[in-house]
Amino acid sequence: MSSRDNLFGVVPEDWTVTSIGNIAELRQGLQISKDLRTDNLKPGYMPLLKITDLPKREFSEFVKDIKEQYVATKDDIIYTRTGQVGLVYTDISGCVHNNCFKVIVDYDKFDKYFLYYFLKSDFVYKYSNSVASGSVQKDLKHSAFKSCPIAYPKVEEQKAIGNILSTLDKKIEVNNQINKKLEEMTQAIFKQWFVDFDFPNEEGEPYKSSGGEMVESELGMIPKGWEVKALDDIADYLNGIAMQKFRPKENEHSYPVLKIKELRQGFTDESSDLCSESIDAKYIVNDGDLIFSWSGSLLLDIWAGGKCGLNQHLFKVNPKTYDKWFCILWLDYYLENFKRIAESKATTMGHIKRKDLSDSKVLIPNDRLYKKLNVMIKPLYEEITNLKIESKRLIKVRDTLLPRLMSGEIRVPLD
Repeated sequence: MSSRDNLFGVVPEDWTVTSIGNIAELRQGLQISKDLRTDNLKPGYMPLLKITDLPKREFSEFVKDIKEQYVATKDDIIYTRTGQVGLVYTDISGCVHNNCFKVIVDYDKFDKYFLYYFLKSDFVYKYSNSVASGSVQKDLKHSAFKSCPIAYPKVEEQKAIGNILSTLDKKIEVNNQINKKLEEMTQAIFKQWFVDFDFPNEEGEPYKSSGGEMVESELGMIPKGWEVKALDDIADYLNGIAMQKFRPKENEHSYPVLKIKELRQGFTDESSDLCSESIDAKYIVNDGDLIFSWSGSLLLDIWAGGKCGLNQHLFKVNPKTYDKWFCILWLDYYLENFKRIAESKATTMGHIKRKDLSDSKVLIPNDRLYKKLNVMIKPLYEEITNLKIESKRLIKVRDTLLPRLMSGEIRVPLD
């Protein structure tokens, strides 16, 4: 089949080329005041779909009594237009925030997933950011976005393309759900052992409930033979550096910079800053590293977004004598308390100090019990890390296929 050149490069002759404004309606999200939001999901409330929460689909604010025009269903496509321009989401329900809009088309003529992945393409992302106004905070006007060109085949081929790409994303989502369950399991085990003290004794009975000996400590009554240490006794906390001082030189290889934004979304992207690859090796973050942001938004996660440079305000947590999972669980145990400490610093950007790590005590089981617990939990966290890394590889495959499928460079056979 012959092809033709246009703004997309080369697309087949049987594809239609037009602009977004000719095939889609845009519906602006809702500006809603803080006093009408709640941080708890209550009956009648729905998630407020904010840019900060959308990447991980974990929502921090909820609203009610929203007009239908502002409500997204799982059939809708949401496009971000302010601040972080050009991020695309679907299969989410809630109230669309003012920094986003819904993209609405006739699904008799368009496959939702084809349109979704077209909007996620690098071409559209770059186009939207190039036409967005504002030097400090970008803003994408509806009229500018509607001018974006789009090329598409007949709906049958759209569905085939959408199916390939969505199948990869579904596998990624399965991995995410498995990890969620594994993390719930580790939390349940942690509570059983370190809160309830009902770990199995030598007879297999719950220790505290069956009369296991407890002794006084600075944390109250704890099992006999256990120790009390601090968070900074079990790990070293390496603070990142101001990466703006380590920009790559011309023609020098570089790493993306890991900041709070990247930690929150789980990956770096084209908007991420770059740093020189000649930075001290200790500030290089690799897949599987434990990262804790101690200033601004307090977050904790196992990084799986590829090699990058550690920015200031983030700790790389390097376990000492104990395993990484042990550090993760104890940091997570204190995370809400750390957030309260940070929020109390009203006159500065919320943060914690190293003293807060020293003041946060952890319980250390005896060697026999620690080894028994390690056999249970270490494989779970290894699987969590492996699934995160596998998802990253699947994302790379998807992102490699996406532009080739969207331009018609790769044609999908139709039965």
